[in-house]
Amino acid sequence: MGDFQNALFAAAALMATAVLWSLRLPTDAGATAAPARGWRSLKFHNLGLSSSFILECRVERRGIGMTNSLDREAVAEPHNLLGIDGIEFIEFATSKPQALGGVLERMGFRPIARHRSREVELYRQGKMNIIVNAQAADVPRTVQPTERPIISAFAVRVRDADAAFRRALELGAWEIPVRARAMELNIPAIHGVGESLIYFVDRHDEFSIYDIDFRAIPTVDPHPPALGGLHFFGLVQYIDADRTADWVEFYSQVFGFAPLPDSKRFGILPKGLLLESPCRTFYLQLIEPDDVARFAPAEEHLQRIGFGTPDVLGTVEILQKRGVEFLVSEKVHASERGALTTASLGSVMFELVHDVPAGAAVRR
Repeated sequence: MGDFQNALFAAAALMATAVLWSLRLPTDAGATAAPARGWRSLKFHNLGLSSSFILECRVERRGIGMTNSLDREAVAEPHNLLGIDGIEFIEFATSKPQALGGVLERMGFRPIARHRSREVELYRQGKMNIIVNAQAADVPRTVQPTERPIISAFAVRVRDADAAFRRALELGAWEIPVRARAMELNIPAIHGVGESLIYFVDRHDEFSIYDIDFRAIPTVDPHPPALGGLHFFGLVQYIDADRTADWVEFYSQVFGFAPLPDSKRFGILPKGLLLESPCRTFYLQLIEPDDVARFAPAEEHLQRIGFGTPDVLGTVEILQKRGVEFLVSEKVHASERGALTTASLGSVMFELVHDVPAGAAVRR
């Protein structure tokens, strides 16, 4: 029976490898599948075998000399596999860019540049960059601008964008087709939740991606200061019921995120699971629906941006004077831990979280 079991294990391992590889194959002309549904279920269930059996096969693969290069590298490399160094920008897609621009300006952002060939504008505050994209999507399965603004992408800053992109593909992420036009930078990206994208951007010193693809708006300060010491704290992602394990696997395997224990919480909305980035400068919060909404139809998506500030109540006061409204209810209201804005344009909300980064300077 030993030889028969070894042969069976080897065959199943080869089949599992084929399924893993098939995750990156295009699903239709010009499009690739997103990891949102089936990142875990495809790996373990498409073969009609139990998850425990597939795991046993993987152990056996290593025992019979079938370990691939990714298995070896995963053990040898440091936790921050892609060299991530924070969030470079967050992108909204909307067909009403001026309306969204007004919301961002009340939050302290300023428009500083416009794209050279697309209907795209760059807003900045301190070290935070937000892209407002009103250009019709030219790649299948990506966000089309609508009146209700949608968080359509975020970019992580890395040591080497091309190397990080290729490494992410090796780890199971799915690329999107190249869509750069003549004289534009090709910023590598993979599929994220829903129809969103995750970009990889090189760290920069003397020049950046914005210097090439954007034209500065004359007379505008290209580096407006951050109100109340605001900085990117992270993103909140709404997911389907029983999908937390799938997304934890995706973000941990591809990017090196680590789930935090329930005892460690930030802000005033302690729901869901927090994932800490490998560079320890930002977080992702995964939130499943409540029991009453468990079977209601909904799309997984990036729901809101979290901003860190060393003085939540002081920053709330600053923003209220600029016309920003905050939720006030029995369960949700501003405190020293955090605050949540009311929804603007039907979908845009921001969360403030108490956070003091190293060397932070607060401006009132």
